Amino acid sequence: MTALLRNSPLIICLLCCLSGSAQSVFGKWKTIDDRTGKPKGLIKIYEKNGLMYGEILKVLEKGRENAICEKCDGDLEGKPVVGITLIKEGRKNKNGEWKGKYLFDPEQAMTFRFKIWLNPENSDELKVRGYLAFLYRTQTWVRYKE
Repeated sequence: MTALLRNSPLIICLLCCLSGSAQSVFGKWKTIDDRTGKPKGLIKIYEKNGLMYGEILKVLEKGRENAICEKCDGDLEGKPVVGITLIKEGRKNKNGEWKGKYLFDPEQAMTFRFKIWLNPENSDELKVRGYLAFLYRTQTWVRYKE
């Protein structure tokens, strides 16, 4: 017991360092086309008022850097893809997953329900699952390191 108390500042320091380095869903992520395996876009996921949001920062596909939302209607019709908010109002559940009703795909101009979580085996991978009725598709996004 005395050895534990003597080393407690070291233990506390180690625990603080470990918790400070814990990865988060927030930050910049490269979307990967699950058909071609090539990067498609750069997304910033952030928290605002306790909710998750995501915005398209950059289109990474060659020749599509200035893409516009061709199939979109309403406010997004003809707008640049860069700057679109594609995730809105995600809520964190007790499992550490984020769920919501707005995951927008500008290529299809469709909105899906979603679930987002860090890959438990690799915190530099984000699992993004979109739901349409009982069907779903999961993509793996990769943490962007500048």
